[in-house]
Amino acid sequence: MGMNITKKILSAHLAAPSEMKPGEEILLKVDQTLTHDINAVMTYLAFEQVGLDRIRTECSVSYLDHNLLYLDNKTPDDHIYLQSVAKRYGVHVSRQGNGICHAVQVARFGVPGKLLMGGDSHTPHGGSIGMLCIGVGGMDVATAMTGVPMHLKMPQIIRVNLTGHLQPGCNAKEVILEMLRRVGIKGGLGKVFEYVGPGAATLSVSERASITNMGAEMGATTSIFPADERVREFLRAEQREKDFTEILPDEDAEYDGEMELNLSELVPLCACPHQPDNVIPLKDVEKKKVQQVFIGSCTNSSYSDIAKAALVFKGRHVHEDVSCTCAISSKQIYKLLMRDGYIDILLDAGVRLLELACGPCCAIGQSPATKGVAVRTSNRNFKGRAGNPTAEIYLVSPESAAATAITGTFASAEDILGSDLSVLAEVKEPAEFPVDDSMIIEPLPEEEAKKVEIVRGPNIQPLPVPDAPEQYLKAQISLKTVDNITTDDITPASAEFSSMRSNIPLMSQYCYHRYDPEFAARAKAMGRSIIIGGENYGQGSSREHAAINPMYLGVKMVIAKSIARIHKGNLINHGIIPMVFADPADYDKLDLLDELEVEGLLDQMKTREVTIKDLTKGISFKAKLELSDNELEVILSGGQLRHLQKQLKEMETAKNREMSEQKERNGQYENF
Repeated sequence: MGMNITKKILSAHLAAPSEMKPGEEILLKVDQTLTHDINAVMTYLAFEQVGLDRIRTECSVSYLDHNLLYLDNKTPDDHIYLQSVAKRYGVHVSRQGNGICHAVQVARFGVPGKLLMGGDSHTPHGGSIGMLCIGVGGMDVATAMTGVPMHLKMPQIIRVNLTGHLQPGCNAKEVILEMLRRVGIKGGLGKVFEYVGPGAATLSVSERASITNMGAEMGATTSIFPADERVREFLRAEQREKDFTEILPDEDAEYDGEMELNLSELVPLCACPHQPDNVIPLKDVEKKKVQQVFIGSCTNSSYSDIAKAALVFKGRHVHEDVSCTCAISSKQIYKLLMRDGYIDILLDAGVRLLELACGPCCAIGQSPATKGVAVRTSNRNFKGRAGNPTAEIYLVSPESAAATAITGTFASAEDILGSDLSVLAEVKEPAEFPVDDSMIIEPLPEEEAKKVEIVRGPNIQPLPVPDAPEQYLKAQISLKTVDNITTDDITPASAEFSSMRSNIPLMSQYCYHRYDPEFAARAKAMGRSIIIGGENYGQGSSREHAAINPMYLGVKMVIAKSIARIHKGNLINHGIIPMVFADPADYDKLDLLDELEVEGLLDQMKTREVTIKDLTKGISFKAKLELSDNELEVILSGGQLRHLQKQLKEMETAKNREMSEQKERNGQYENF
């Protein structure tokens, strides 16, 4: 049988032979990596410790794009460090003001058929051009930059057959919201969604990016579209047509599952608080007063997104009770929108333009009011995600956001434009983008790079490295959580908290700050402790601080009903043992401060099932380790950094041995 797109790319990157059966661990050679400023410091601190002089990827890019709101010295210090460490090790830097990482990566670095690992959960954005892009934790990015292959559990490949075409007033946001409505926030675990069919061919690269980007909200490993004529057009517009390679599924391609979605049947949708899968038709949302509208983020700030929003605003004004802001994804797109008059329309309508950055999406500015109602075009609406846990966040398309800003309550583009709605269908992506890479710093030659001095501000503290687990563990439960705890709950987002992420001793004081303000002090006083979690523990962003902070506070183990993919990887990388209840009902038997005991832990871990005694309750229960052999080895080594250092040392020894043997053979030939 033929191959689908995903398997074609994976097979071309295998570092070891594999039949690529779902659930089987595969080894992959990584072509590109990306990092962004509020998570990257830990990544490069780790890379510094492995002892290499140069990255070993084809291309790695460090983006200064998330936190451009310099509240004090911490963030500018981080940016100076990131720029200097990138110069030292051969990493590209996209400077402040160049744009959001995912948009710039696709436009200026993305190549169909390549494999990208990014230290951000929305890295699958690049699937829009037929590139396999996977969001991971920062330690995984550091590992990829050393050239060590990536370990990945082979996902199921789900064919999503798109038919029809989007109607005016409907955006690609409707496609992914409909997917979330059907699949849910856990429905993508262990899966890749491959969008094909005649409907896929009608979507531009920017529309596809909205869909692949938000596939992260389904828990998917990644999402991808074919590298077809639409991708060729996009790369031609970026003056990079030479990078195009057609990648289509074979006619008889096999898949592990199939879905059908008719684009023509979609209507404007809305994700209601406090999960992105809480989706209903926009017309059915309660007509509450809206205080804030944000148009932008990596998900929905392309040229056509902003242009269509502007056309809804044209000749109208933002409601007097609404604060409306807009953040455009890149300098390149901003310039085109200025040229074509759309920026003037937004300004005339009373829209405030923000930095070319992520900003409000991750609570860096524009926090909603107390018990406020905020409507956004971004990708997440978790409680507290926007910076205010009392606020309600709704997710819609740019067209619907503009209409809502005008009326002061939930509205669609059709409510504003009426019979003129068809004007939105006339907006197309540019045939040519203005190319100016002057805001991208190219890597220095290796010998020159070795002379670069890395600059560290006073806030940048060393990366904590965990100890390996021991045979005997006795510890109290320091926290018991509910279902769907997010990484925002564990490590809060905001300009202030984001600026602390390069200083774990400081940041750890705010671990679970909004969920349980006493957790950090309690865990630290316990010395070693265990967290009990519900379903989908650690969903959301890839921020590894949600693992590093608990580890620093002495958390040795997380036992949950289920654990989100990226967060599970981060727990492993930073030495916290991730377990799931063998019987989920045991969750209800445990309470905060119970004392748990595990005897023969290391031996039991090798069997993938551990018996745990609750000394407080006088009961026992079992927990499973859903770990591959490599993941178990990482945990037993005391985290990924120790394991990586060991791997690199073994690789160097093997290389030296091979060179020595080759020298010997050459000498024998000469003697002969």
